[in-house]
Amino acid sequence: MKKFFIKTFGCQMNVYDGQRIASMLSQRGLVETHEVSDADIIILNTCAVRAKATDKVFSALGRIRRAKKPDALFGIVGCVAREAGAHAFKRIPELNFVLGPQSYHKLPEILENPDARLLNIDLGGLEKFDELPQMSQSPTVAYIPVQEGCNHCCTYCIVPYTRGREVSRPFEDVIRDCKHAADTGAIEICFLGQNVNGYKYTDSDGKTYRLSDLIRATAPLPEIRRIRFTSSYPTEMTDDLIDMFRTEAKLLPFLNMPIQSGSPNVLTRMNRPYELNLYIDIVDKLRAARPDIQISSDFIVGFPGETDQDFAMTQEIARKIKYINSYSFKYSPRPHTAASLMPDQIPENIKAARLALLDDALNDIQRTFNESCVGRTLECLCEGPDKTGRHLVYRTPYMQQCIVASTDAAPAPIAAIKITAANKASLRGELAD
Repeated sequence: MKKFFIKTFGCQMNVYDGQRIASMLSQRGLVETHEVSDADIIILNTCAVRAKATDKVFSALGRIRRAKKPDALFGIVGCVAREAGAHAFKRIPELNFVLGPQSYHKLPEILENPDARLLNIDLGGLEKFDELPQMSQSPTVAYIPVQEGCNHCCTYCIVPYTRGREVSRPFEDVIRDCKHAADTGAIEICFLGQNVNGYKYTDSDGKTYRLSDLIRATAPLPEIRRIRFTSSYPTEMTDDLIDMFRTEAKLLPFLNMPIQSGSPNVLTRMNRPYELNLYIDIVDKLRAARPDIQISSDFIVGFPGETDQDFAMTQEIARKIKYINSYSFKYSPRPHTAASLMPDQIPENIKAARLALLDDALNDIQRTFNESCVGRTLECLCEGPDKTGRHLVYRTPYMQQCIVASTDAAPAPIAAIKITAANKASLRGELAD
Protein backbone atom coordinates (compact mmCIF):
# COMPACT_ATOMS: atom_id res chain seq x y z
CA MET A 1 0.00 0.00 0.00
CA LYS A 2 1.45 3.36 -1.03
CA LYS A 3 2.00 6.07 1.55
CA PHE A 4 2.09 9.86 1.47
CA PHE A 5 3.86 12.42 3.64
CA ILE A 6 2.65 16.02 3.84
CA LYS A 7 4.10 18.93 5.79
CA THR A 8 2.16 22.20 5.99
CA PHE A 9 3.68 25.62 6.59
CA GLY A 10 1.94 28.91 7.26
CA CYS A 11 -1.58 30.19 7.61
CA GLN A 12 -4.90 28.51 8.35
CA MET A 13 -5.77 28.57 4.66
CA ASN A 14 -2.75 26.32 4.20
CA VAL A 15 -4.01 24.10 7.04
CA TYR A 16 -7.27 23.73 5.12
CA ASP A 17 -5.40 22.99 1.88
CA GLY A 18 -3.29 20.37 3.68
CA GLN A 19 -6.40 18.68 5.06
CA ARG A 20 -8.00 18.55 1.63
CA ILE A 21 -4.84 17.15 0.02
CA ALA A 22 -4.63 14.44 2.67
CA SER A 23 -8.31 13.58 2.23
CA MET A 24 -7.98 13.48 -1.57
CA LEU A 25 -4.99 11.10 -1.41
CA SER A 26 -6.63 8.93 1.25
CA GLN A 27 -9.70 8.52 -0.94
CA ARG A 28 -7.38 7.27 -3.70
CA GLY A 29 -6.13 4.49 -1.41
CA LEU A 30 -2.92 6.06 -0.05
CA VAL A 31 -2.11 6.00 3.66
CA GLU A 32 -0.56 8.94 5.50
CA THR A 33 2.82 8.46 7.14
CA HIS A 34 4.82 10.79 9.38
CA GLU A 35 8.14 9.38 8.19
CA VAL A 36 9.66 10.83 5.04
CA SER A 37 11.69 7.67 4.46
CA ASP A 38 8.49 5.57 4.24
CA ALA A 39 6.62 7.82 1.82
CA ASP A 40 5.93 7.14 -1.85
CA ILE A 41 4.80 10.72 -2.41
CA ILE A 42 6.15 13.69 -0.43
CA ILE A 43 4.39 17.05 -0.43
CA LEU A 44 5.45 20.33 1.13
CA ASN A 45 2.43 22.65 1.43
CA THR A 46 4.12 26.03 1.52
CA CYS A 47 3.83 29.65 2.67
CA ALA A 48 5.65 32.63 1.14
CA VAL A 49 4.37 35.48 3.29
CA ARG A 50 7.85 36.13 4.73
CA ALA A 51 11.35 35.40 3.48
CA LYS A 52 12.01 33.22 6.52
CA ALA A 53 9.03 31.03 5.62
CA THR A 54 10.37 30.52 2.09
CA ASP A 55 13.85 29.74 3.42
CA LYS A 56 12.35 27.09 5.74
CA VAL A 57 10.71 25.40 2.77
CA PHE A 58 13.90 25.12 0.72
CA SER A 59 15.85 24.03 3.78
CA ALA A 60 13.30 21.26 4.34
CA LEU A 61 13.47 20.32 0.65
CA GLY A 62 17.21 19.90 0.94
CA ARG A 63 16.85 17.56 3.92
CA ILE A 64 14.06 15.56 2.34
CA ARG A 65 15.87 14.82 -0.92
CA ARG A 66 18.60 13.14 1.09
CA ALA A 67 16.18 11.10 3.24
CA LYS A 68 13.53 10.01 0.75
CA LYS A 69 13.28 6.72 -1.13
CA PRO A 70 14.95 6.99 -4.55
CA ASP A 71 11.69 6.46 -6.44
CA ALA A 72 9.45 8.59 -4.19
CA LEU A 73 7.52 11.39 -5.91
CA PHE A 74 8.49 14.71 -4.44
CA GLY A 75 7.05 18.21 -4.83
CA ILE A 76 5.78 21.49 -3.46
CA VAL A 77 2.35 23.06 -3.52
CA GLY A 78 1.11 26.45 -2.33
CA CYS A 79 2.49 29.96 -2.31
CA VAL A 80 6.22 29.17 -2.57
CA ALA A 81 5.41 27.04 -5.62
CA ARG A 82 3.64 30.02 -7.17
CA GLU A 83 6.50 32.36 -6.22
CA ALA A 84 9.35 30.10 -7.37
CA GLY A 85 7.70 28.58 -10.43
CA ALA A 86 9.99 26.69 -12.78
CA HIS A 87 13.03 28.00 -10.87
CA ALA A 88 12.16 25.49 -8.13
CA PHE A 89 13.11 22.64 -10.50
CA LYS A 90 16.51 24.28 -11.06
CA ARG A 91 17.08 24.76 -7.36
CA ILE A 92 15.94 21.22 -6.42
CA PRO A 93 16.34 19.00 -9.53
CA GLU A 94 14.73 16.02 -7.78
CA LEU A 95 11.32 17.73 -7.67
CA ASN A 96 8.55 16.02 -9.64
CA PHE A 97 5.84 18.67 -9.31
CA VAL A 98 5.34 22.35 -8.49
CA LEU A 99 1.69 23.34 -7.99
CA GLY A 100 0.35 26.74 -6.99
CA PRO A 101 -2.26 27.22 -4.24
CA GLN A 102 -5.14 26.99 -6.72
CA SER A 103 -3.77 23.95 -8.58
CA TYR A 104 -3.18 21.23 -6.00
CA HIS A 105 -6.33 19.40 -7.08
CA LYS A 106 -4.22 18.32 -10.07
CA LEU A 107 -2.06 16.06 -7.88
CA PRO A 108 -3.76 12.91 -9.27
CA GLU A 109 -2.13 13.72 -12.62
CA ILE A 110 1.31 13.09 -11.16
CA LEU A 111 0.11 9.83 -9.60
CA GLU A 112 -1.14 8.67 -12.99
CA ASN A 113 2.01 9.75 -14.83
CA PRO A 114 4.87 9.60 -12.30
CA ASP A 115 7.60 10.00 -14.92
CA ALA A 116 6.37 13.46 -15.95
CA ARG A 117 7.21 16.76 -14.35
CA LEU A 118 4.14 18.76 -13.50
CA LEU A 119 4.22 22.56 -13.29
CA ASN A 120 0.98 24.46 -12.77
CA ILE A 121 1.08 27.81 -11.02
CA ASP A 122 -1.83 29.46 -12.81
CA LEU A 123 -4.10 31.73 -10.79
CA GLY A 124 -7.43 30.03 -11.33
CA GLY A 125 -10.75 30.98 -9.80
CA LEU A 126 -12.84 28.53 -7.84
CA GLU A 127 -11.99 25.44 -9.90
CA LYS A 128 -10.28 23.57 -7.08
CA PHE A 129 -13.38 23.75 -4.87
CA ASP A 130 -15.43 22.16 -7.66
CA GLU A 131 -12.84 19.47 -8.38
CA LEU A 132 -12.02 18.32 -4.84
CA PRO A 133 -14.06 15.45 -3.37
CA GLN A 134 -15.92 16.05 -0.12
CA MET A 135 -14.02 14.98 2.98
CA SER A 136 -15.24 11.63 4.30
CA GLN A 137 -14.51 12.66 7.91
CA SER A 138 -14.27 16.26 9.04
CA PRO A 139 -11.95 17.36 11.84
CA THR A 140 -13.49 18.80 14.99
CA VAL A 141 -12.66 22.27 13.70
CA ALA A 142 -13.69 22.57 10.06
CA TYR A 143 -11.95 25.33 8.12
CA ILE A 144 -14.31 26.53 5.40
CA PRO A 145 -12.83 28.94 2.82
CA VAL A 146 -15.32 31.56 1.68
CA GLN A 147 -13.00 33.55 -0.57
CA GLU A 148 -9.43 33.62 -1.83
CA GLY A 149 -7.10 36.40 -2.84
CA CYS A 150 -7.02 40.05 -1.85
CA ASN A 151 -7.73 43.36 -3.57
CA HIS A 152 -6.13 45.61 -0.95
CA CYS A 153 -2.61 45.26 -2.33
CA CYS A 154 -0.68 46.23 0.80
CA THR A 155 2.78 47.22 -0.36
CA TYR A 156 4.52 44.54 1.73
CA CYS A 157 2.23 41.63 0.85
CA ILE A 158 2.83 38.89 -1.71
CA VAL A 159 -0.69 37.41 -1.41
CA PRO A 160 -2.16 39.20 -4.47
CA TYR A 161 0.67 37.62 -6.50
CA THR A 162 0.49 34.11 -5.01
CA ARG A 163 -3.29 33.85 -4.47
CA GLY A 164 -4.61 36.45 -6.93
CA ARG A 165 -7.38 38.98 -6.68
CA GLU A 166 -10.42 38.44 -4.48
CA VAL A 167 -12.97 35.88 -5.56
CA SER A 168 -15.89 34.85 -3.33
CA ARG A 169 -17.40 31.38 -3.40
CA PRO A 170 -21.12 30.97 -4.09
CA PHE A 171 -23.18 31.24 -0.93
CA GLU A 172 -24.90 27.88 -1.45
CA ASP A 173 -21.54 26.12 -1.94
CA VAL A 174 -20.20 27.44 1.37
CA ILE A 175 -23.35 26.43 3.24
CA ARG A 176 -23.25 22.99 1.63
CA ASP A 177 -19.70 22.56 2.94
CA CYS A 178 -20.78 23.68 6.42
CA LYS A 179 -23.64 21.17 6.48
CA HIS A 180 -21.34 18.39 5.27
CA ALA A 181 -18.79 19.27 7.95
CA ALA A 182 -21.50 19.22 10.62
CA ASP A 183 -22.74 15.83 9.39
CA THR A 184 -19.24 14.31 9.43
CA GLY A 185 -17.87 15.35 12.80
CA ALA A 186 -17.24 19.10 12.96
CA ILE A 187 -18.20 21.00 16.10
CA GLU A 188 -16.62 24.32 15.20
CA ILE A 189 -16.72 26.18 11.88
CA CYS A 190 -13.94 28.64 11.07
CA PHE A 191 -14.62 30.70 7.96
CA LEU A 192 -11.40 31.45 6.09
CA GLY A 193 -10.18 34.03 3.62
CA GLN A 194 -7.24 36.28 3.00
CA ASN A 195 -9.84 39.03 3.41
CA VAL A 196 -12.62 36.98 4.99
CA ASN A 197 -14.91 39.84 5.95
CA GLY A 198 -14.70 41.11 2.37
CA TYR A 199 -16.83 38.13 1.32
CA LYS A 200 -19.46 39.31 -1.16
CA TYR A 201 -21.42 37.05 -3.49
CA THR A 202 -24.35 38.03 -5.70
CA ASP A 203 -26.53 35.20 -6.98
CA SER A 204 -28.44 34.94 -10.27
CA ASP A 205 -31.47 36.65 -8.71
CA GLY A 206 -29.41 39.67 -7.74
CA LYS A 207 -29.34 38.91 -4.02
CA THR A 208 -26.02 39.78 -2.36
CA TYR A 209 -24.65 37.77 0.54
CA ARG A 210 -22.02 38.88 3.06
CA LEU A 211 -20.11 37.08 5.81
CA SER A 212 -22.88 37.91 8.28
CA ASP A 213 -25.30 35.92 6.10
CA LEU A 214 -22.99 32.90 6.18
CA ILE A 215 -22.83 33.06 9.99
CA ARG A 216 -26.62 33.45 10.25
CA ALA A 217 -27.23 30.44 7.98
CA THR A 218 -24.68 28.21 9.74
CA ALA A 219 -25.69 28.92 13.34
CA PRO A 220 -28.91 26.82 13.28
CA LEU A 221 -26.95 23.62 12.55
CA PRO A 222 -27.33 21.74 15.85
CA GLU A 223 -23.98 19.96 15.60
CA ILE A 224 -22.09 23.25 15.31
CA ARG A 225 -21.36 24.75 18.72
CA ARG A 226 -18.79 27.42 17.83
CA ILE A 227 -18.26 29.77 14.87
CA ARG A 228 -15.36 32.10 14.15
CA PHE A 229 -13.59 33.67 11.16
CA THR A 230 -10.15 34.88 10.17
CA SER A 231 -8.51 37.07 8.98
CA SER A 232 -10.29 40.43 8.94
CA TYR A 233 -9.50 43.73 7.26
CA PRO A 234 -10.52 46.72 9.41
CA THR A 235 -12.52 48.67 6.80
CA GLU A 236 -14.55 45.55 5.93
CA MET A 237 -15.81 45.22 9.53
CA THR A 238 -19.28 46.47 8.60
CA ASP A 239 -22.12 47.15 11.01
CA ASP A 240 -24.07 44.04 9.96
CA LEU A 241 -21.06 41.89 10.88
CA ILE A 242 -20.44 43.73 14.14
CA ASP A 243 -24.08 43.17 15.05
CA MET A 244 -23.61 39.40 14.70
CA PHE A 245 -21.47 39.53 17.85
CA ARG A 246 -24.49 41.00 19.64
CA THR A 247 -27.09 38.52 18.38
CA GLU A 248 -25.37 35.19 17.69
CA ALA A 249 -24.25 33.29 20.77
CA LYS A 250 -22.34 30.66 18.78
CA LEU A 251 -20.02 33.32 17.35
CA LEU A 252 -16.95 33.29 19.60
CA PRO A 253 -16.11 36.51 21.48
CA PHE A 254 -12.75 36.73 19.76
CA LEU A 255 -11.55 38.50 16.63
CA ASN A 256 -8.24 38.80 14.81
CA MET A 257 -8.17 42.24 13.17
CA PRO A 258 -4.64 43.14 12.06
CA ILE A 259 -3.57 46.75 12.42
CA GLN A 260 0.11 46.21 11.37
CA SER A 261 1.28 49.61 12.65
CA GLY A 262 0.12 52.38 14.96
CA SER A 263 1.65 55.10 12.81
CA PRO A 264 -0.53 56.89 10.21
CA ASN A 265 2.58 57.57 8.12
CA VAL A 266 3.58 53.91 8.07
CA LEU A 267 0.00 52.80 7.35
CA THR A 268 -0.02 55.13 4.34
CA ARG A 269 3.24 53.65 3.02
CA MET A 270 1.80 50.18 3.61
CA ASN A 271 -1.26 51.16 1.53
CA ARG A 272 -3.59 50.40 4.42
CA PRO A 273 -5.91 53.39 3.99
CA TYR A 274 -7.65 53.63 7.36
CA GLU A 275 -7.20 56.17 10.10
CA LEU A 276 -6.40 55.08 13.64
CA ASN A 277 -9.60 56.73 14.85
CA LEU A 278 -11.59 54.51 12.48
CA TYR A 279 -9.86 51.39 13.78
CA ILE A 280 -10.44 52.42 17.40
CA ASP A 281 -14.09 53.23 16.62
CA ILE A 282 -14.58 49.71 15.19
CA VAL A 283 -13.09 48.18 18.35
CA ASP A 284 -15.41 50.33 20.48
CA LYS A 285 -18.43 49.17 18.45
CA LEU A 286 -17.39 45.54 18.82
CA ARG A 287 -17.01 45.91 22.59
CA ALA A 288 -20.40 47.61 22.82
CA ALA A 289 -21.98 44.75 20.86
CA ARG A 290 -20.21 42.04 22.86
CA PRO A 291 -18.71 43.33 26.13
CA ASP A 292 -16.61 40.18 26.63
CA ILE A 293 -15.03 40.26 23.17
CA GLN A 294 -11.24 40.19 22.94
CA ILE A 295 -9.09 41.32 20.01
CA SER A 296 -5.85 40.00 18.55
CA SER A 297 -3.72 41.59 15.86
CA ASP A 298 -0.73 41.35 13.54
CA PHE A 299 2.19 43.78 13.62
CA ILE A 300 5.07 44.52 11.28
CA VAL A 301 8.01 46.41 12.77
CA GLY A 302 10.85 48.01 10.86
CA PHE A 303 8.83 48.82 7.75
CA PRO A 304 10.82 51.02 5.32
CA GLY A 305 11.08 54.54 6.67
CA GLU A 306 9.71 53.67 10.14
CA THR A 307 11.07 56.19 12.65
CA ASP A 308 11.43 55.87 16.40
CA GLN A 309 8.30 58.00 16.72
CA ASP A 310 6.40 55.72 14.33
CA PHE A 311 7.41 52.69 16.39
CA ALA A 312 6.39 54.43 19.63
CA MET A 313 2.91 54.90 18.15
CA THR A 314 2.73 51.16 17.47
CA GLN A 315 3.60 50.46 21.09
CA GLU A 316 0.93 52.95 22.18
CA ILE A 317 -1.87 51.37 20.10
CA ALA A 318 -0.96 47.93 21.49
CA ARG A 319 -1.34 49.26 25.03
CA LYS A 320 -4.56 51.10 24.17
CA ILE A 321 -6.39 48.18 22.52
CA LYS A 322 -4.89 45.54 24.87
CA TYR A 323 -4.54 42.78 22.29
CA ILE A 324 -4.71 39.45 24.08
CA ASN A 325 -2.77 37.52 21.43
CA SER A 326 -0.80 38.96 18.56
CA TYR A 327 1.62 37.97 15.84
CA SER A 328 4.51 40.37 15.40
CA PHE A 329 7.27 40.17 12.81
CA LYS A 330 10.20 42.08 11.44
CA TYR A 331 9.47 43.53 8.02
CA SER A 332 10.61 41.06 5.37
CA PRO A 333 11.06 42.26 1.76
CA ARG A 334 9.16 40.01 -0.64
CA PRO A 335 9.49 39.80 -4.40
CA HIS A 336 6.73 41.37 -6.51
CA THR A 337 5.92 43.92 -3.78
CA ALA A 338 6.29 47.70 -3.86
CA ALA A 339 7.81 47.91 -0.37
CA SER A 340 10.82 45.81 -1.40
CA LEU A 341 11.84 48.69 -3.70
CA MET A 342 11.32 51.47 -1.19
CA PRO A 343 14.28 53.51 0.06
CA ASP A 344 15.08 53.82 3.76
CA GLN A 345 15.11 50.09 4.45
CA ILE A 346 15.61 49.61 8.19
CA PRO A 347 18.79 47.81 9.33
CA GLU A 348 18.27 44.33 10.77
CA ASN A 349 19.65 45.24 14.20
CA ILE A 350 17.11 48.05 14.59
CA LYS A 351 14.26 45.81 13.44
CA ALA A 352 15.32 43.14 15.91
CA ALA A 353 15.54 45.60 18.80
CA ARG A 354 12.11 47.06 18.05
CA LEU A 355 10.57 43.60 17.71
CA ALA A 356 11.95 42.59 21.10
CA LEU A 357 10.46 45.70 22.73
CA LEU A 358 7.07 45.15 21.10
CA ASP A 359 7.04 41.46 21.98
CA ASP A 360 7.77 42.29 25.63
CA ALA A 361 4.80 44.66 25.72
CA LEU A 362 2.47 42.22 23.93
CA ASN A 363 3.55 39.36 26.18
CA ASP A 364 2.78 41.41 29.28
CA ILE A 365 -0.72 42.18 27.96
CA GLN A 366 -1.30 38.51 27.10
CA ARG A 367 -0.08 37.33 30.49
CA THR A 368 -2.30 39.85 32.29
CA PHE A 369 -5.37 38.67 30.39
CA ASN A 370 -4.55 35.00 30.95
CA GLU A 371 -4.13 35.61 34.68
CA SER A 372 -7.48 37.43 34.75
CA CYS A 373 -9.11 34.17 33.61
CA VAL A 374 -8.00 32.25 36.73
CA GLY A 375 -11.06 31.29 38.74
CA ARG A 376 -13.41 31.61 35.76
CA THR A 377 -15.24 28.65 34.21
CA LEU A 378 -15.17 28.66 30.41
CA GLU A 379 -16.77 26.40 27.83
CA CYS A 380 -13.81 24.91 25.96
CA LEU A 381 -13.35 22.74 22.90
CA CYS A 382 -11.32 19.56 23.35
CA GLU A 383 -8.53 19.20 20.78
CA GLY A 384 -7.31 15.83 22.07
CA PRO A 385 -4.36 14.57 24.10
CA ASP A 386 -1.00 16.30 24.31
CA LYS A 387 2.21 14.57 23.22
CA THR A 388 2.64 12.87 26.59
CA GLY A 389 -0.87 11.45 26.64
CA ARG A 390 -1.22 12.54 30.28
CA HIS A 391 -3.15 15.70 29.52
CA LEU A 392 -5.94 16.92 27.29
CA VAL A 393 -5.63 20.13 25.30
CA TYR A 394 -8.66 22.41 25.24
CA ARG A 395 -9.24 25.70 23.42
CA THR A 396 -11.12 28.48 25.21
CA PRO A 397 -13.58 30.85 23.50
CA TYR A 398 -10.63 33.28 23.27
CA MET A 399 -8.49 30.64 21.50
CA GLN A 400 -6.17 30.20 24.49
CA GLN A 401 -4.70 26.76 24.97
CA CYS A 402 -5.79 25.16 28.25
CA ILE A 403 -4.14 22.00 29.63
CA VAL A 404 -6.27 19.62 31.72
CA ALA A 405 -5.20 16.38 33.39
CA SER A 406 -6.51 13.39 31.45
CA THR A 407 -9.02 10.98 33.01
CA ASP A 408 -10.10 7.48 32.09
CA ALA A 409 -13.42 8.74 30.75
CA ALA A 410 -13.74 9.71 27.09
CA PRO A 411 -13.60 13.51 26.93
CA ALA A 412 -16.68 15.43 25.87
CA PRO A 413 -16.06 17.57 22.76
CA ILE A 414 -17.18 20.66 24.67
CA ALA A 415 -16.61 20.91 28.42
CA ALA A 416 -16.88 23.49 31.19
CA ILE A 417 -13.32 24.04 32.40
CA LYS A 418 -12.42 25.92 35.57
CA ILE A 419 -9.19 27.83 35.01
CA THR A 420 -6.74 27.17 37.85
CA ALA A 421 -3.46 28.71 36.67
CA ALA A 422 -2.03 30.83 33.86
CA ASN A 423 1.17 31.99 32.25
CA LYS A 424 1.91 33.96 29.10
CA ALA A 425 1.45 31.06 26.70
CA SER A 426 -1.33 28.92 28.14
CA LEU A 427 -3.78 28.11 30.90
CA ARG A 428 -4.22 25.19 33.27
CA GLY A 429 -7.63 23.96 34.26
CA GLU A 430 -9.83 21.20 35.57
CA LEU A 431 -13.26 19.89 34.68
CA ALA A 432 -15.85 21.96 36.49
CA ASP A 433 -18.17 20.19 38.92
